[in-house]
Amino acid sequence: MTMKVADRSSYVTDNADQVIRSCTVGHTNKRADNATQIFLRDALDLLLPKLAAVIQRLSHFAQEYRSVPCLGYTHGQAAQLVTVGKRATIWIEDLLDDLHNLEHARERLLGKFRGAKGTTGTQASFLAIFQGDHAKVKKLDELVTKKAGFTASARSTTQTYSRKIDVDIVHALSSFGCTAERIGGDIRHLAMFKELEEPFEQDQIGSSAMAYKRNPMRSERLCSLGRILANFSADAEQTYKSQWLERSLDDSAIRRIVLPESFLCADACLILVRSRSAWDVKSTYGVLTQCRSSTTSPLAL
Repeated sequence: MTMKVADRSSYVTDNADQVIRSCTVGHTNKRADNATQIFLRDALDLLLPKLAAVIQRLSHFAQEYRSVPCLGYTHGQAAQLVTVGKRATIWIEDLLDDLHNLEHARERLLGKFRGAKGTTGTQASFLAIFQGDHAKVKKLDELVTKKAGFTASARSTTQTYSRKIDVDIVHALSSFGCTAERIGGDIRHLAMFKELEEPFEQDQIGSSAMAYKRNPMRSERLCSLGRILANFSADAEQTYKSQWLERSLDDSAIRRIVLPESFLCADACLILVRSRSAWDVKSTYGVLTQCRSSTTSPLAL
């Protein structure tokens, strides 16, 4: 028989102590860790479409400049000719790998929810609430997992979800950081040759001491953020392998920095790469590129 709302309120009032004990049992870290996993999933959901948009934007750029010749470089020396568009496909290929890595990390996360587990990872406290009914405990775990939007709960946990999950997610983000720094570095090198430049605003000052300069500030910022993002991977690894038995709290402070900062750095890198002005038609010097190719490469003719 279903209990009416008024009856429920009366029951809670009359049995407050028992209700509070039942609601809080086993909750030492369960709620916080489940919430973190939800945050991680939502953060990935924000990044993935932005990364896809970057790939699409670069694809348009590569298509538009597929026939503009430029010098290829090996060992930092002039080699055979490639095209501006072909060089952009190198970046696209790596970004597609980043997209795959992040999608895989998200898929794995969805099947590893901590769910209804107790203070040491067992379900003994919930079993006590349901008076030894294992089926009800299993059903509770399934309902909590489904309600949170995950496909399955982890088969075994400690007081926390495995920090290996953090490692896998930060690995994927750090790998993208490497790609971001690589793209930024290529643009900076090409800017030295005046083959590819960032747009220069009308009131922009190139340098505090040399106003005529056109420094590739966006790409330098991209390299800086990509570098710190790549280095977060080691922090996640150290945190995972330093955990003791059912858990220790030395993971708390560092995760409060590494997890949000990793996503923020990745988002900032995507903003820089996706910036429409950075890939504007006017910032490619096709004529100068062809001239440099014909005068520098011995195989140009």
